[in-house]
Amino acid sequence: MDIVILDGHTENPGDLSWSGFEELGQVTVYERTPKGDTREIIRRIGSAQAVITNKTPVTAEILDACPGIRYIGLLSTGADVCDCAAAASRGIPVTNIPAYSTQAVAQHAIALLLEICSCVGLHSTAVHAGAWENCQDFTFWESPVIELAGRTMGIIGFGKIGRATGRIARALGMRVLATGSRETPEGLEIGEYTDLDTLLRESDVVSLHCPLKEETRKIINQDTIAKMRAGAILINTGRGGLVDEEALAAALRCGKLYAAGVDVVSQEPITPDNPLLGLKNAFITPHIAWTPVTCRRRIMDIALGNLKNFLEGHVTNRVN
Repeated sequence: MDIVILDGHTENPGDLSWSGFEELGQVTVYERTPKGDTREIIRRIGSAQAVITNKTPVTAEILDACPGIRYIGLLSTGADVCDCAAAASRGIPVTNIPAYSTQAVAQHAIALLLEICSCVGLHSTAVHAGAWENCQDFTFWESPVIELAGRTMGIIGFGKIGRATGRIARALGMRVLATGSRETPEGLEIGEYTDLDTLLRESDVVSLHCPLKEETRKIINQDTIAKMRAGAILINTGRGGLVDEEALAAALRCGKLYAAGVDVVSQEPITPDNPLLGLKNAFITPHIAWTPVTCRRRIMDIALGNLKNFLEGHVTNRVN
């Protein structure tokens, strides 16, 4: 079969191989495809039977223009990049990559929190600049260092990643509150389930791990921030759309929130007018929590397995 990979670079910038797909058919790999150029997307898909995509959209219009498509494989967990209903109505399965980066995303959420609380980067830079050798004392600090033991982390979305984050928080001596997911025995071993208002009121740290849906869009906004503790910390490794960035920026500027650590923003790549840019208490990483080579290799293996299973007549990880 003809297989087209619309945006392969982020998954494989050169440290992995598409050879497994090449064993299944004729493969064309595009490093990047313009997301807003429907005509170009249609041209690149052409008569291909299998389309592999990460962030390049596959709309109903594209499906109509490319009747040869028999299969769509996503290189991500989220499926909003594809019109799954339109694909289903045409008998086209859409598959995704579930649970490939649970530990890595939890690790990154805690890394953001530790950077805020321990200021490792700030003090390392100061030492290399000569501040320690010129210090009259054996120590100095340029920003407060915060102990996490005894504090409370509230986790909104207590699925696999939320629970993994909660386990690390517990290991650091934190109390864990959770909301946004149904209670499970595993979750009850890690934290206490509660309602959103209680979580916001009692948490020193709020970490977002819920999916982006209409009911969670801008779940962190002016009203919910007002319910948070003064001096609380917000962590977001979920989706940028979970946060009203204007409201967050205002809370960071006035000191209502002590700091925020985010790996995702509302528009990616980040735009120059994003209100979080330039704020010293906004710690921003460029959507890298999922990127360890072990995670991307896992994506490759699962995506290849999904396509193989489709060709063998049984679809796995179908989302439509």
